[in-house]
This record gives sequence, C-alpha cells and structure tokens, in this order.
Amino acid sequence: MKLLRFGPAGAEKPGHLDDDGQVRDLSGVADDFAGDGVSLEALDRIRATDLSSLPVVADPGRIGPCLARVANFLCVGLNYTQHAIETGAEPPKEPVLFNKTSSCLSGPNDPIRRPNGSQRLDWEVELGIVIGAETWQVSEDDALDRVAGYCIVNDVSERGFQLDHGGQWTKGKSAPTFGPTGPWLVTPDEVGDVQKLALSTTVNGETMQSSNTDDMIFTVRQIVSYMSRFMKLMPGDLICTGTPEGVGMGRSPQVFLKDGDVMELRIDKLGQQRCEVVGT
Repeated sequence: MKLLRFGPAGAEKPGHLDDDGQVRDLSGVADDFAGDGVSLEALDRIRATDLSSLPVVADPGRIGPCLARVANFLCVGLNYTQHAIETGAEPPKEPVLFNKTSSCLSGPNDPIRRPNGSQRLDWEVELGIVIGAETWQVSEDDALDRVAGYCIVNDVSERGFQLDHGGQWTKGKSAPTFGPTGPWLVTPDEVGDVQKLALSTTVNGETMQSSNTDDMIFTVRQIVSYMSRFMKLMPGDLICTGTPEGVGMGRSPQVFLKDGDVMELRIDKLGQQRCEVVGT
C-alpha cells in the first residue's frame, strides 16, 4: 500500500494511493498515521478493507507529511561509503546515531524556511524507516518484521549550526521545516529489496546526489537491530538511514542553498519531493 495525508497543514486526512494514481479517502477507515495508527495491526485492518470502494478525492491539494507526528525522529550519520569519503571521515565501525526534533516534520512539497543566521543550508536525501511494532533488542533476522513501511526524508542540515557550535549534530538538523517526509508511506511488500533502491537529489535541475541504497554501510536490518539494543522503538518512530555522497558541504568548492533554490528528491518506489527554499 501507498499511504498518504492530504489537505491543509494541521487538517490533513488519511488517504491511499491506488494503482491508477488516484487518492482514496481513508477517513473513517483509518486513524491518522502516527503511533498506533501505523502499527502492523492497524495496517492489516486497512488491507482488509475494500480500498477500491472508497471515495476518490478529485483534487487532494496539498500533500502533507506521510506521518502526522513522530515521537522519535532518529538518524544514522555517515552511513554511505562514498559520503564518508567525501567528508574526510573514516567509515564508522558502528552506526553513528543522532536525532532531529519532531517539530521539524513537514510535507514533501512544503517550503523549507531558512532560519535566522543560516549561511550553510544543505540537502540530504535519505531512506526513512517507519517502525510498526514495539522493538526491543530484536535480532537482525527478525528486524524487518518490525517495519511498517518506508518513505523519503530530506535531512535538511544547517552546517554552521551543526558544526560550529559544539556538542551534538541535532542543533543543525532540527529547525522548523527541516524534515520533509513523504509523499507516501509505502509498505514493504511494495518496496521489495530495500537495499537496491536508487535515490537522487537535484538542485535547480542539476543532479547533486545519485546513488543506491546498496552503498549503505549498515543495512536497514542492521540499523533496526542495532538501535533496539539501546532503546525501545515504538510504532510510528521514524529512522533516517543516512545520505549518499553529493551533499553541498562535500563538494569542491562547497555549494549551499540560496533563497529560491528548488530541491527535487527521488527514491525508487517511494515517490518524489519538491521543496523551495524561502526566507524566514
């Protein structure tokens, strides 16, 4: 299934994208997509519905983030071999974990608002994992059984905030609109081999990132298992799995986003995003 949320910010409705590309209204069938609303049991109840009988939304308008909210917005850093090389870092021996604040969540086509003081705004296309069941110290063999689905996330980063002020990376990752997510939450049966998905970013039509999830140092299976060694993952938690090479910080000379720049992000089977940078 491809699940989405449509409508004005703060008043989105749950929907399903059918095989003909039509949005069908899941209101009354599904709760909003957050927490237990994306548990494996909740998704099974949606599957059991005759989705073809649901009303078609002629004009869905704005597409919101595919999750209404996230309790935990978790991230893995330096998880693509070529990205680690471009930053001058040694590929890590264990996953590098950090977080984005949940308040940065935004829609896949919403504007990205540059915060005051921002000089080095950067893009990061990432595969997002949405957890579908309580997950505590799960084995790698069983880890994928806890996944509700996958989505695109742009881990928007302000490199000055991230690197010049000490401490954790979180402060450079968390401003409002720094978490475009969606357009769809796609269930694993439609994704297939999650370690063979092409992903890319263009800025103003120029390709900046072009890679494949087969370059990930730690796989989805390994990430979910590893995180669950240290924390209980819950339905609706969102995990960003790292970005490939081609970020602005890694280019020579470095390139950062300006007001009016347009980013387009794509991942096979997960759709695409289009966001414009605007001033505060």
